[in-house]
Amino acid sequence: MARALRVLTQLMGWACVLIGVSHVLLGNAAIPGAASAGTTVDSWGRFMGASFSGYGLAWLWAARQRPIPASAVRWLAGVFLLGGVGRLLSLALHGWPQWFQIPLAVIELGLPPVFFWLAHAEERALGSGAETVSTGR
Repeated sequence: MARALRVLTQLMGWACVLIGVSHVLLGNAAIPGAASAGTTVDSWGRFMGASFSGYGLAWLWAARQRPIPASAVRWLAGVFLLGGVGRLLSLALHGWPQWFQIPLAVIELGLPPVFFWLAHAEERALGSGAETVSTGR
């Protein structure tokens, strides 16, 4: 389980960084169904892309720690879950979005419980006899 936590944490970090950078570089073109949404949405999307990149860097920071801190995993997964809840709220208020947003919502609602479940995996594994050393600086 500790290995699964480490791999998922790194994948989450890199995915968020790459998605965020693509939004910074492509603007509205990076949002399915929003290519003609105008300059305000383009500006907002590029800003949010930078923020999402920073969120990904926080996941990568957590992945570099020994052990991966369970509290960081829980907080980061909670933020991701909040994004999924936001999509549900949008669905309730405005109806179905462009189709690609649906699988994203499934990921945002389904992956956080996995992280919540795995959050202590490495702390437990290393606490059972291995030395804990932080590699982050």
